[in-house]
Amino acid sequence: MARDLMKWSQLPGISSIQEEMNRMFDRFFRGGDLSEMSIAGTWLPPIDLSETPDKITVKAEIPGLDPKEIDISIQGDTLIIKGDKKEEKEEKGKNYYRMERRYGSFSRSVDLPTSVDTSKVTAECKNGVLEITMQKKEEVKPKQISVKVG
Repeated sequence: MARDLMKWSQLPGISSIQEEMNRMFDRFFRGGDLSEMSIAGTWLPPIDLSETPDKITVKAEIPGLDPKEIDISIQGDTLIIKGDKKEEKEEKGKNYYRMERRYGSFSRSVDLPTSVDTSKVTAECKNGVLEITMQKKEEVKPKQISVKVG
C-alpha cells in the first residue's frame, strides 16, 4: 500500500487553523494585545492587585469608559467590577480603511486575599485607570506583640 504525501497547505481545514495561529504569534511577538482573542468578542479590562499591611488596592484599565457607569461591589471576600464599554462616535467626512473597536458588557471578579472593611472602600478614576482602595478589617491586620523579659 502506497500512501501519497500531501502538502501541508492542501489539507482541508488546516490552513485556517494555521492562519489563526500565525496571527496569534504575530500579535504576541510584536507586543500586541492578546485580549482581542477573547471569547465571542468579550472585553475584559486588565487588572493589578496589590496588598500592604493596611490595605488592598486593585487597579483596572478602563480607557474610554464613563466611571459613573461602572458598578463596584464586594460580596464576601470577592470584589466584583461590572460595566459596559460603548463606542458611539460618528465622524463625518472621513474614509476608514480599517477600524477596530472592542465593546460590550464585562464583569471581573477578584478573590481578595483577606477580609476588607466595606465601610472603608474608595474608588477613583484617573487617566483611564480605575483604582479601588480597600482598608483591611482590624482583626486581620498584623499586630506586633512585645515579649517581656523577666
